[in-house]
Amino acid sequence: MGTPCHYALFDLQPSFRLDLDKLATRYRELAREVHPDRFADASEREQRVALEKSAALNDAYQTLRSAPRRARYLLAIGGHEVPQEVTVHDPDFLLQQMQWREELEELQDEADLDGVAVFKKRLKAAQDTLNEDFAACWDVPAERDKAERLMRRMQFLDKLAQEVRQLEERLDD
Repeated sequence: MGTPCHYALFDLQPSFRLDLDKLATRYRELAREVHPDRFADASEREQRVALEKSAALNDAYQTLRSAPRRARYLLAIGGHEVPQEVTVHDPDFLLQQMQWREELEELQDEADLDGVAVFKKRLKAAQDTLNEDFAACWDVPAERDKAERLMRRMQFLDKLAQEVRQLEERLDD
């Protein structure tokens, strides 16, 4: 692996539980150090290296600050590369997904902002629970399949949360 581990860039141990405020502060410090503007008078090679470091730092930060992306990354560095698209054998969760989607569509049809706020709170609680469940099982080798299933659930809820934000913006206009 030629590129340094995302965690190593921030002097962190690989862990799912992260202090996101500390991560953001450290990111800003490091970003200033490798900012391409600081290398305006440097050689072409130094400029390119700074640009690459800046891009790697940004990628690492975007990955670590997102719970689903952080979960996928931890599984990958643990030697459990997860294919992007795969059939999910998770009937309980598929049922839950359908219910959430229907509910969100109703809220959209009724332009119910208060309902959206309540939905958002429930979604956030579900995300927090998933994050806790993942944190508890990601480094237990026997729990790999469960960790992967939880990560996929996290990805879905993350996508749903984005849709909720977009709906809020549309209803606010």
